Order: sequence, then structure tokens, then C-alpha cells
Amino acid sequence: MQKVKMIASGRVQGVGFRWSVQYLAAEIGGIYGRVWNNEDGTVTILAQSENSAKLSQFIQEIRKGPSRMAKVTYLDVTLANFETFSDFQVKQWH
Repeated sequence: MQKVKMIASGRVQGVGFRWSVQYLAAEIGGIYGRVWNNEDGTVTILAQSENSAKLSQFIQEIRKGPSRMAKVTYLDVTLANFETFSDFQVKQWH
């Protein structure tokens, strides 16, 4: 199981970004995790997958901005250790 923490900067709040991330995870399949807004205007994504190719695809799509209105100017991606998820949920705030 590969797990990553991503912090997206840019126009990522108030543009449907979190919901697009959740939709993207379902579209790719096998991606589980959480996504939420941060007080500083960034968005945090915790994502995991058994399939490293799918996780790489997910990260690449996030870099592009998964919604038409969003614009990701920077995406910090780090390997992380967090609880194992069995779904992908949008959180209001962490």
C-alpha cells in the first residue's frame, strides 16, 4: 500500500476542487483517502492505493487541476503514514 500526502496551492477553494478530487478517485478506481480545505487557502489530500500506477495517474491529474475552475500552481507530494481508508471522503475542515 502506497500512501501520499498532497498539499495543493493555487485557486483550489470555492471552485469545486475537493468534489472533483473525490470524483477523480472514483473514476480512476482503487484510490482511497480524504480531502479538505486548510485555513491558509490550500487543500490537503491524503491518498492511498495498492496500485502505484493508479496513484501516479491520480497525482498527475491533481497537478493539472481536476476541475475546470481550479488552477493548481503548486502541489507538494510526500510519502506519508496515516490510517488506512476504505473509501474517499470530502471533509469540510480537518
